[in-house]
Amino acid sequence: MNYNEVTPLHHPLHHVRDGIIGLFVGDAVGVPFEFMSRSDIARRPATDMIGYGTHRQPPGTWSDDSTMTMCLLSSLKLHPMLDTDDLGRRFIQWYRQGLWTAHDELFDIGIATRQAIQRIEEAHMPAEEAGGIDEYSNGNGSLMRILPLAYRLLHEERATRYEWIRRVSSLTHRHPVSILAGVIYIEFAIGLLTYGQQRTLAEHYAALCQTIREHYSEHAEVERFQRIMDGSLATLSEEHIASSGYVLHTLEASLWTLLHTHSYREAVLQAVNLGEDTDTTGAVTGGLAGIYYGYQAIPQAWLDQLVRRKDVEELCEEFAESCAGVSNGGMKDE
Repeated sequence: MNYNEVTPLHHPLHHVRDGIIGLFVGDAVGVPFEFMSRSDIARRPATDMIGYGTHRQPPGTWSDDSTMTMCLLSSLKLHPMLDTDDLGRRFIQWYRQGLWTAHDELFDIGIATRQAIQRIEEAHMPAEEAGGIDEYSNGNGSLMRILPLAYRLLHEERATRYEWIRRVSSLTHRHPVSILAGVIYIEFAIGLLTYGQQRTLAEHYAALCQTIREHYSEHAEVERFQRIMDGSLATLSEEHIASSGYVLHTLEASLWTLLHTHSYREAVLQAVNLGEDTDTTGAVTGGLAGIYYGYQAIPQAWLDQLVRRKDVEELCEEFAESCAGVSNGGMKDE
């Protein structure tokens, strides 16, 4: 199949809410189960949005995944051409003052992310140099927050996409593995935004494999993504899918989950029931599932419980308007 022959959707920017709320809801469903093993969750699997659990937060509470996503959304809304120093300041405000948290206080933050924010704040390091570069700096802290770039980069050339993703990831995670994971995630999200349900998820995945082979086969770390790139990920059983905080595990788990479920609800619950880093696997999967299935496919009871839903939806609308202004050749007067 020639995947370029399918007619693109006309107004994919109308769907900002689909992916962002999808991410928030997936995050909130996962929060009570974070750090639980797969075997422990299997005894009482996630079947709905609940509260308390690991972090003792009420139902509908989202974590750092969603907060950092909102920091990026709000920064891009005001700075459509990207200002990473502004984004770094927003991360500091979250860390110190609870900016864009569900209940005005931080209750979850990754070690690498905290260290990077402290470098920006205390060592006055340029934001794009703050992220860790060593092998142990490949947590999923940049992947979990990078979805807004799919909307902003929708009409940009591939080289521009890569550079923006590299810069945004580097605030907390500068290793090439983390950057390439973000690139692959955004490429898949852009495919979903562009062609939607004109393609099956299996066809979207095949197109992603083709894109990686054609455009990223020379990347220094691409061999680590072999199971994604060669299409074999789709054939694996659950026991071969890890769900730790390692960025490659999260990316593989989210793609695998989408390929083995048939609705938004199924996808998020399957992601959470994989265990361990449940909020992030839920968020990363939920963002993609929200784009593909649409806002209307998210269970209404989950939407009704989502903390600060109105605030999030308002920012989604404002962000979409700013993206549309750029793609139409204009700039918002902020």
